[in-house]
Amino acid sequence: MNAEIVAIGTELLLGQNVDTNSSWIAQQLALLGVDVYAFQSVGDNEKRLETALRLACERSQAVITTGGLGPTVDDVTRKVAARLSQKQLVFHENIAKVIQDRFAHFRPGRPFPQVNLNQAFIPQGATVIPNANGTAPGFIAKVGKSHLACLPGVPSEMKAMFEETLKPFLKSLSPGGAVIKSRVYRTTGIDESALNEKIADVFENSTNPTIGVLAHWEGVDIRLSAKAESVEKADALIEELGRVLTTRLPNFIYGWDQDGLETIVGRMLTTRQMTLATAESCTGGLISHRITQVPGSSHYFLRGYVVYGNEAKKDALQVDAQLIRKKGAVSLEAAEALAANVRKAAKADIGLSTTGIAGPTGGTPEKPVGLVYIGIADEQSAQAFEFRFTGNRDTVKKRASQAALELLRRHCLQLPPKD
Repeated sequence: MNAEIVAIGTELLLGQNVDTNSSWIAQQLALLGVDVYAFQSVGDNEKRLETALRLACERSQAVITTGGLGPTVDDVTRKVAARLSQKQLVFHENIAKVIQDRFAHFRPGRPFPQVNLNQAFIPQGATVIPNANGTAPGFIAKVGKSHLACLPGVPSEMKAMFEETLKPFLKSLSPGGAVIKSRVYRTTGIDESALNEKIADVFENSTNPTIGVLAHWEGVDIRLSAKAESVEKADALIEELGRVLTTRLPNFIYGWDQDGLETIVGRMLTTRQMTLATAESCTGGLISHRITQVPGSSHYFLRGYVVYGNEAKKDALQVDAQLIRKKGAVSLEAAEALAANVRKAAKADIGLSTTGIAGPTGGTPEKPVGLVYIGIADEQSAQAFEFRFTGNRDTVKKRASQAALELLRRHCLQLPPKD
């Protein structure tokens, strides 16, 4: 079975609201084994909405809409759905009473706005989807060979109505049963083209699970999606292909799904009973922020310094002034000194440092914007490594923080600092 999701509301097109409903519905449909073929967003315009829903109903077996079921003149979903299903809008006395009773309960003593009775009109023959949390009922209407399910846009109302009514209805349309399960393998330290070279044949030859690749500032995600008759069988398909990916990318996969690198290194430090301190220049405290976003990080994160200017590097962490004059604050030597000195100052097992040029100004031909040195030190030694990042100031800082946490992960695993 396939489906399409249509989010309705001019506020979505203006960027005033973010459409979280569609992603939630898509996740629920995947668990039902329903393939989502398309998303659409359309404003509160009757003609454009009719065009969007007509197209959706022509190409998909199920169409789910959110929004446009309010009582005001710009809420046109009911009218368009009735026209597409070639049915009249019919007034439901029982729905009207529910709306009036709910209004009286939540706004006692205030006059009932008659405009709210517009929500009691439903296309003739449509299945009503009760709304226990609001005034706008939903409905399921037949449009050609497609089932058009209309839900309100308020997330709490929509989710409850989906679970209680729409989900069982969709299951009844596909009694054989199937699920679509996904897992995202998270990589860092390898770009998309290099990753593609390592797994291109796997990508081309696998149809179940299917493989998708998404690059972003943290790294490259590999999404495996398996379709099977049960969650267990889907998981088994993913595990089998996941082992192949792990073999092809042994040092680059650091976690899966929602795992952040800060969570992974936190687990490693906890397991090894090791402590960490940071000295940040160009990242301005971003590494410390990410580390302390993890609950329980106080067990392994002892101290963080933001030593942005040269004087701060000298005063707070005793980086030699002559070193800075000769090599510069942005240098391998400065990064090494920062890592070694912050480890000693905090009495930590590991010191981690960054120094670089985030831009957009401050670069030179010898030291361009995006140049970052990252240092790491333990009781035995201190080392620093050069990185070149692209993007604006914010992106350079984010990528530098990710590279620093990846260097820490590799240090914990005794892997080479770079592949």
